[in-house]
Amino acid sequence: MSPTPSTASTTSTAPASPTAHRIGVLGMGTYLPRSRRTNEDIAGDVGVTADWITERTGVHTRHVAAPDEAASDLAAAAVRAAVAAAGIDIDQLDVLILATSTPDELGPSTACRVQALTGARNAVALDVSAACSGWLFAARVARDWLAGDPCARYAAVVGVEAYSKFIDPTDRGTAVLFADGAAASVLGPVADDGGFADFRLGSDGTGAHHVLIPAGGSRAPASPGTLAGRRHHIHMDGRAVRDFITEIFPRVVDESLARNRLRLRDIDVFITHQPNPVLLRRLGDRIGIARERLVIVGGEVGNIGAASAPYALAGAAARGLLAPGSRVLIAAFGAGVTWGSALLTWTGASVIRLGPTRPARTVPLSSPRPSSHPAPAMQRSTS
Repeated sequence: MSPTPSTASTTSTAPASPTAHRIGVLGMGTYLPRSRRTNEDIAGDVGVTADWITERTGVHTRHVAAPDEAASDLAAAAVRAAVAAAGIDIDQLDVLILATSTPDELGPSTACRVQALTGARNAVALDVSAACSGWLFAARVARDWLAGDPCARYAAVVGVEAYSKFIDPTDRGTAVLFADGAAASVLGPVADDGGFADFRLGSDGTGAHHVLIPAGGSRAPASPGTLAGRRHHIHMDGRAVRDFITEIFPRVVDESLARNRLRLRDIDVFITHQPNPVLLRRLGDRIGIARERLVIVGGEVGNIGAASAPYALAGAAARGLLAPGSRVLIAAFGAGVTWGSALLTWTGASVIRLGPTRPARTVPLSSPRPSSHPAPAMQRSTS
């Protein structure tokens, strides 16, 4: 399934002029819940071996939210970390935009839950729904908001998923890939030669049926029939999704480079959504991206949806792959179907990554888990 001009919509922004208000990343934070599931934990439920999962996906482990942890809890932890990394106070946030496919409820917005949890009392809070492209879509909204409103200075943009709440543990196509986590960034003013430029976003609603949770909305409200039919789990046409990614990833890279008169070697780091590490490496090789410049974190966390791209960006900074002035090409793609790209000139933001204090026991999705939230360990880095 390939988007075509007749069915797809795109939006773009030209690179900001030298006199424009440049917006970039001031700080980043990530959060992973305590429990983990390895390939060995999953293999028996889905009827394959652990080696089969590793060879076909490149995913080794996934973090799983506790029973009393919702998407807002994960997101709030990441936002607090990002705000601390940026060196500002939480009440200095003017905007809080959250991207997710797994909200706490159908309404209100999960961003409002995060606002309450973090005490971001002065922020306008709203959700953006663009599946795995969500953080990039939300970053575009935040960038434009800050650039166009002289009274707004800082925005928090967070991608989060609690996919484990919606996974059928016996479904090989989804259980081996999807996981939980959150990653946030604080955006604000940066030097004229830094920050975001050249956003290009697109969507093609004719592919919306390829990845979805069929029931629970207004089209198929919850009922005994939808529960019996397991229609509140994620359903995915894996072949169609693979074909979409195979077509769209090279295309958004090529188009971004062409618009900006750049070559592959002019990009220091490539950040993408993380649907399947094996597929990403294969496509990166086909495009001609040097392996050391394509950041792949899906092996350690799985597919965390809207959190994948910002988690990869934070990981690149934490690993020392980014320095002030590094040019980053961000490419995202997800259900809807949606896709996007942006150029980002890194300006040396700090990163705080929160994770378990000690290795947690692995647990099946159907088993009870401890409901207490352990104090997370903090890893801070500055690039």
